[in-house]
Amino acid sequence: MKIKRTIGISLLVMLIAFGFEGCKSKQKVSAKDAVGKMMDDLPCTKEGRSDKKYFRASSMATSTDLQLSKEKALLLAKQRLVTLIKSTTKSVTDRYINERGFSNVSEVESKFENITREVANETLSNVVVVCEKSSVLDDGRYNSFIAIEVNRDDVLTGMEQRLSNDKKLQVDYDKKKFEEIFNEEMEKMKEERGY
Repeated sequence: MKIKRTIGISLLVMLIAFGFEGCKSKQKVSAKDAVGKMMDDLPCTKEGRSDKKYFRASSMATSTDLQLSKEKALLLAKQRLVTLIKSTTKSVTDRYINERGFSNVSEVESKFENITREVANETLSNVVVVCEKSSVLDDGRYNSFIAIEVNRDDVLTGMEQRLSNDKKLQVDYDKKKFEEIFNEEMEKMKEERGY
């Protein structure tokens, strides 16, 4: 009788334990866990937000070597910055070409595209690092965070110099109109980002 009672109690304890274990596994699969831990604000992201005065970009990279993680983060940030400058100046030039009513639109667009590419790449020499932070992960790898900026005036000046140096474009180039559209696009970028 004592053995039956011990077996019965043991079975009851095991069933209860399995029941709790089943509940635990259901709790582990919540929507929050399936998505992962959300990171609201990584280091250097606030400093990497563009406004109407600066083109900015931020990035992060991981490596087993601290210097390599910093270099990778800088390279990624520069790529983002060039992309941002190109897309903004493309919007400016598209609007400018449409408003000025050029007759040879495809030729002018091609020239503007080349100028935009040159200026975007040239401005990388004027990049200023505004934030740089690193951390060590539990596994010994390094995370590096970086934010960079370039003054919008450097981009505008580069565009204006190249446009005024092109003989064909110089005839129809209206510096004031181009700058007005550029300023509007910078303001629009600031508003879209909510800063």
